Amino acid sequence: MNSLFSVRNHLYVVKNAGRRLLATKPRVTIVNKTTQGRTQTLKQRLMAPAGDSAFNLGKGALAGASVMGLGALCYYGMGLSNETGTLERSALWPEYVKDRVKATYLYFGSGIAVTAVSALGASRSAMFMRLMSGNPWLVIGGSMVALIGSSMLCQSMPYTPGLGGKQLAWLVHAGVMGAVIAPICFIGGPILTRAAIYTAGVIGGLSTVAVCAPSDKFLNMAGPLGIGLGVVLVSNIAGMFLPASTAIGAGLYSISMYGGLILFSGFLLYDTQKIMRRAETHPYYSTLPFDPVNSSLGIYVDTVNIFIRIAMILSGGGGRRK
Repeated sequence: MNSLFSVRNHLYVVKNAGRRLLATKPRVTIVNKTTQGRTQTLKQRLMAPAGDSAFNLGKGALAGASVMGLGALCYYGMGLSNETGTLERSALWPEYVKDRVKATYLYFGSGIAVTAVSALGASRSAMFMRLMSGNPWLVIGGSMVALIGSSMLCQSMPYTPGLGGKQLAWLVHAGVMGAVIAPICFIGGPILTRAAIYTAGVIGGLSTVAVCAPSDKFLNMAGPLGIGLGVVLVSNIAGMFLPASTAIGAGLYSISMYGGLILFSGFLLYDTQKIMRRAETHPYYSTLPFDPVNSSLGIYVDTVNIFIRIAMILSGGGGRRK
């Protein structure tokens, strides 16, 4: 279900991600003398022109999360924890566990590459862009169906080494993801390059934290992450109908952008440790082999969502330009 969030992000691009910058039309309000000095109603406050408060709160939350992440990296990376981390235990892993982890990250890296190529190809397709510009809601609905369907198909198929049906379904899913996020290519190469570098830094740092921390430290975050996912999902859906130029729209946009970035960073910690746990505990003589494709999908979706939000913030989509 995490793939739904990539669908929402290309809507921002199609409908001009900076629409919160649109100037609101001046309104003439007749104020009765008896109501002068009274406070605004809740509706008036919510629909008032957006200020900087929502974006500043989002930036503050992101800064706080970054400080916590840096602190965790120093704490676990320097071995200050009394508990044994995954990194220490990995020295005792049998060779097949190491092979499972390597295969998982190989699929992860390959999936990111396929998505990037697909996004670039779709952004240069005149027919695809015309379809998306002319029927955005149809494209969004079709994208959601294609993303969810390809993801479910990929995860439901049994894994066999080599090139088989599951690998083809995985390639289709990565390709569909690239087509969905293709409009982000119009942000521009320099910004996307910076976003890719920053994303690589975030992924590397968080992965290091997850590996150095005790193996179950972040696996207990499933409940809070699920709640956060629901909040971001509701904000995404509500934001489709409320302009970001209003106070409530700006607040929802900030939750989706900054809150989503923090959320998927947390998911990356969770999914990274989940990969290690699966690689360690999956029975060696099981009738069903270890599935590196399914194991890689979590961090793959996390990375795509982190990249999209960083790119939107760098392009000015996460704050108001003066």
